[in-house]
Amino acid sequence: MNFKKELAAILYGLLNQEIPEAQLELLIEKPKYTEHGDLAFPCFTLAKLKRKSPQAIAQELSVQIQSPSFEKVEVVGGYINVFLNKKLVSEKLLNKVMAEVGQFADQDFGKGGTITIDMSSPNIAKPFSMGHLRSTVIGNSLALITEKCGFKPIKINHLGDWGTQFGKLITAYKLWGDAEKVRQNPIKELLVLYIKFHEEAERDSSLEAQGRSWFKKLEDGNEEANSLWQWFRDESLKEFSRIYQLMNVEFDSFAGEAFYNDKMDRIVHLLEEGQLLVESDQAMVVDLTEEQLPPCLIKKSDGATLYATRDLAAALYRKENYDFAQSLYVVGHEQSLHFKQLIAVLGKMGYDWAEKMVHVPFGMMLKDGKKMSTRKGKVVLLEEVLNESIAMARQNMEEKNPHLVNKDQVSKQVGVGAVIFHDLKNHRMNDIEFSLEEMLRFEGETGPYLQYTYARGRSILRKADYQAKVLPENGPNTWEKEWKTASLLMDFAPAIKRACENHDPSIVAKYIIDLAQAFNKYYAEVKILEENKNLETRLALVFSVSVVLKEGLRLLGIEAPEEM
Repeated sequence: MNFKKELAAILYGLLNQEIPEAQLELLIEKPKYTEHGDLAFPCFTLAKLKRKSPQAIAQELSVQIQSPSFEKVEVVGGYINVFLNKKLVSEKLLNKVMAEVGQFADQDFGKGGTITIDMSSPNIAKPFSMGHLRSTVIGNSLALITEKCGFKPIKINHLGDWGTQFGKLITAYKLWGDAEKVRQNPIKELLVLYIKFHEEAERDSSLEAQGRSWFKKLEDGNEEANSLWQWFRDESLKEFSRIYQLMNVEFDSFAGEAFYNDKMDRIVHLLEEGQLLVESDQAMVVDLTEEQLPPCLIKKSDGATLYATRDLAAALYRKENYDFAQSLYVVGHEQSLHFKQLIAVLGKMGYDWAEKMVHVPFGMMLKDGKKMSTRKGKVVLLEEVLNESIAMARQNMEEKNPHLVNKDQVSKQVGVGAVIFHDLKNHRMNDIEFSLEEMLRFEGETGPYLQYTYARGRSILRKADYQAKVLPENGPNTWEKEWKTASLLMDFAPAIKRACENHDPSIVAKYIIDLAQAFNKYYAEVKILEENKNLETRLALVFSVSVVLKEGLRLLGIEAPEEM
């Protein structure tokens, strides 16, 4: 149901096919004010072609535009304003939503192509902080949105499970660790040991050498070092999986940094073969002067490989194993230079698919205007935030609806949903001020407001014992009060498409806020359950709004409770 496309097709014929139909469709706008209609075509671009004023062209074309879908056509200045047939369009829309339900607004422009999404990626043996929330929820939502658009997403958790910190951690564990304590509370105990190592190293410089020595043993395959590393990794993953479960986030791969240890020599060899490696300050780099970027460091002076080498190996592995149509890296904006270098190096290596790699950056999570910090043990733990949010949601339930049957489940849906929506309603490049009170409000642009709107709709449908069915053709002729809400349903598919193309879930979030606000205004003005000939129409609208709100929330990774 694309009325822009219909109008573009009519204009294409009227303009003797002089301008491509797709170009005409791109010119068609949605007027800011409803009194200017539902679609607007600016005639200014035609002035040169037709050698007439935009107003004259608009007048000529407007009288020839005819379709059962259009109620009236008006000219304002150089614009042709088209008003859709409210009855016809609303009935078509509602019938389509009722027939398709969860498949409404599905799109197939992805054509089954694979999209790899590098997301979340916490560091092993360190707490899962609020800093990792953004990558996790943005990546998860992009996976759901791309899938809705016909792609096949592969979610990759590129764990921080390698590096000199593991040599330090093994040293700390050997000196002060307690196996039972680690088993009982792995992340907390390992963090305590890690912090203690740094505190003690300030007094005893020999500890740094011990840390480097243990990491060298780990790199060389020492059995004890490897066994401890594997244990730290397994215990950390158990902790992380509990948090992921709380947020309903799943992954297709947990191949982290260590996975690429045996794949980096090949990259160095390929760079040498292509004569791309040059020496600089005893290190080996790829010169990126032509690309107006600093040189990309591949090998340090001691022969050790670096992040870039590892990420080049990962990119090549993902292309060869998943044959991606696109590869997204949902990583903070501070890594922008790294990804520019990564893509540039792959391009120099002759891989044209490097153009399909996209860094999806995002801003910071702030507390009192400052970046949340994990240094020296000062960390805001995501699990604690989620649990606190769930507890606060539970308290709200007790006050607002003490007789609610499944309070535990709903509190979890609302508490977790509040944290996720607070992040995703913002454009990803914006920094976000963390505030649980703000997240959990039932008014304004919040997750609970949307969930409550959905639950309200479902409550109305239960009271009416409503079953979705095709609307009768002899339904009401006036759709004035319903139109604002009904017409918004048309915007769902375009919003999803834009969110997919811009890698920006906030487009979907803002859309469902607009829909919920329009519906709540309608609810306040109209007695929905009043017994008269329009009852069936009103209930079909409630049902359709409920379907779209639920699906919109799902695309953000948020559940919709049936009751609240």
